[in-house]
Amino acid sequence: MIAATQVRVGMVILYEGELCKVIGTEHITQGNKRGKMQVEMRNLRTGNKLQYRFRSEDTVEKASLIEKEMEFLYNDGDNYYFMDSANYEQIAINKDEVGNAIHYLKPNTKVTILTHDDRPIGVSLPTTMTLKIVETEPPMKGATAAGGAKPAKLDNGLTIKVPQFIEEGTLVRVNTETNEYVDRA
Repeated sequence: MIAATQVRVGMVILYEGELCKVIGTEHITQGNKRGKMQVEMRNLRTGNKLQYRFRSEDTVEKASLIEKEMEFLYNDGDNYYFMDSANYEQIAINKDEVGNAIHYLKPNTKVTILTHDDRPIGVSLPTTMTLKIVETEPPMKGATAAGGAKPAKLDNGLTIKVPQFIEEGTLVRVNTETNEYVDRA
């Protein structure tokens, strides 16, 4: 059990007997009243979104998840296939359970698969990944990192904001949780 104020985005908790993934949190303080934690969750079985306001003294049961390192192989539309490098066992995960990781999956990418009761419920990526800029405006002469941002399309199809001095073909590191530029690779 953890305090409701310790709930963070990405955690999987047990709420009313159901596995729910936290997709948003906000700490609310109303004047001189006690603080509350507004939590937006997605039920992993039904896919429904729910919101609940926990009091600061409430406790929440964090789900016990097993993490297993696997390698992404391929996808066939709705299913993404992963292989355990130790025993070559393959599993398929629906694209809804893969979530934002879809944008970063390339063949042979090492990821962490989260399972609960031998059922895969999500994919955890490395914090940053190196990607190539395939399309952006030409760099401005004398531009620095503090000079603003411009849109750039990555080789995975995502468009992010990058500093003005970045050119096409440059390898950049991208934060996989926020889809933001970190630095040049």
